[in-house]
Amino acid sequence: MKSVTVQELKAMMDAGEDIKIIDVREQHEYDFVNLGVELIPVSEIASNLDNFPTDKKCIVHCRSGARSAQVIALLEAQRGHTNLYNLTGGILAWAQEIDKSLPTY
Repeated sequence: MKSVTVQELKAMMDAGEDIKIIDVREQHEYDFVNLGVELIPVSEIASNLDNFPTDKKCIVHCRSGARSAQVIALLEAQRGHTNLYNLTGGILAWAQEIDKSLPTY
């Protein structure tokens, strides 16, 4: 499975790269803290498969990286995705290394 660090993601965002970022946490987690990206909770992945692009880099994140890794493994195995990247450390790493003003849980 491919992955990116929070520093690499920040550089991609700052450079204006054409990427999609998907948060797979639950709504209450997203409501507490988020990066302003699309939310597709793990429980809703099956009904939102078409929201995971196949034509550009797609970064998937959760709280710490475990759930997003599971989602990526599923999509790679069942749908043949080759463009998905797990955000190492998830939003916790983002809050610790990129934006220390974000709350953590």
